[in-house]
Amino acid sequence: MSDQRRGFLLGVAAYVMWGAFPLYWPLLEPAGALEILAYRVLFSMVTMAVLVVALGRWPYVRAVLASRRTTLLLALAAVVVTVNWATYIWGVNNGKVVETSLGYFVNPLVTVLMGVLVLGERLRRLQWVALAVASLAVVVLTLDYGHLPWVALVLAFSFGTYGLAKKSAGVGAVESLAVETTFIAPVAAAYLVVLGTTSQISFGQHGVGHAVLLVSAGVVTAVPLICFGAAANRVPMVTLGLLQYLAPVIQFALGVLYFHEDMPPGRWAGFGLVWIALVVFSVEAWTHRRHQLRLTALATTA
Repeated sequence: MSDQRRGFLLGVAAYVMWGAFPLYWPLLEPAGALEILAYRVLFSMVTMAVLVVALGRWPYVRAVLASRRTTLLLALAAVVVTVNWATYIWGVNNGKVVETSLGYFVNPLVTVLMGVLVLGERLRRLQWVALAVASLAVVVLTLDYGHLPWVALVLAFSFGTYGLAKKSAGVGAVESLAVETTFIAPVAAAYLVVLGTTSQISFGQHGVGHAVLLVSAGVVTAVPLICFGAAANRVPMVTLGLLQYLAPVIQFALGVLYFHEDMPPGRWAGFGLVWIALVVFSVEAWTHRRHQLRLTALATTA
């Protein structure tokens, strides 16, 4: 199996698992979103520590920490992915599964926008059209919700920043996630200690099954992130961008068909505009890539 094909399959696995997350987080209630987040961070760190030792990756982790630039990039990744996790858990457990799916639908477009704002990239005409349609969709959804779809926007921009930081760092999946969770774990542990001293902690208060589910948050978190990190270093950003649609499609289907969330006409119109923008964006990206490959082939044979 080629390295790129392996990356493609790892990307599919990551996004399918993320798409199914709305079925998992409600199982951890009555723990609140921040408590769930704390367990997610803490047990992710434990999971990654076991993997680092088992796979003999400590020298690579040490090499990562020796680079100031890489360390800062992973610290940024740790902060924004924590914001992403907290927002997502809160959204799913508060009846906003459809809106969380919107965040990941627009994420590819946000990633392109960040390329313009942060990296100084230039957009092609149809990319601007896609962004314009997506902006109109945000206006329509804001009118429908009566406020900005802030859950979706926070998810889109935080995950876009996370992907950019990870790509810039260029670190292996295991080492990257091990460092990221280590940065955030002390804060998570301190929060749980505070909950424990105020008798507000849910761990151990709702049976063994609930406690096991809370502990499993580490593995559930680590596995798709490792797959994503591995995929990001193996496949082109165009391919990774197309794969991103898997998760929100699954989430949207769960929100509408399983959780039976309301979808008034205005909301359908807003989502319809988002999907039109994604079609324009995806077709343009695919066409442009094929054109570039043809030019490369001609240059090689000339």
